[in-house]
Amino acid sequence: MANPRNKTTLEALDKSLENIETFFVVDYQGLSAGQLSGLRKAIREKGGQMIVAKNTLIQRALGEGRDFSDALKGPSALVVAQGDLAAVAKVLSDAAKANDKGIPTMKAGFVEGKRVDLKVVERISSLGNRDQLYAELVGVLGGHQSNFVGILEALREKLETEAAA
Repeated sequence: MANPRNKTTLEALDKSLENIETFFVVDYQGLSAGQLSGLRKAIREKGGQMIVAKNTLIQRALGEGRDFSDALKGPSALVVAQGDLAAVAKVLSDAAKANDKGIPTMKAGFVEGKRVDLKVVERISSLGNRDQLYAELVGVLGGHQSNFVGILEALREKLETEAAA
């Protein structure tokens, strides 16, 4: 008979991973309790969740379509990104840069339903948060609209000059 504690943990993991399309597998070994608590809080503030459980339970909760057995070796945690995945990835990246050991270390990533290379995860973490990206997009679009209005105004003046002559 399976350990009742493991059953309960697996049920909680299943519930936490329901409809989740983006997560990261990280190695957290070497962080103090205070650092780990601070990391969890920062991840929660960005709309994510850090789940620490046994690797076998994590793999069972992920299901057969998502095999991460190669990454689930040693101490592992699952960082689920429910909202802004770039912000959650940035929290992990900043935390790793903040200490001389580079912890937490990324082991694997699963973004929008597909397993991705660690380089992709690094690139995602270098992006700004969603609001910053929207602001940049609005700025670019606004600049192009301004140029277009300037071109139309110059064309109108040219046509008026030609009509007057």
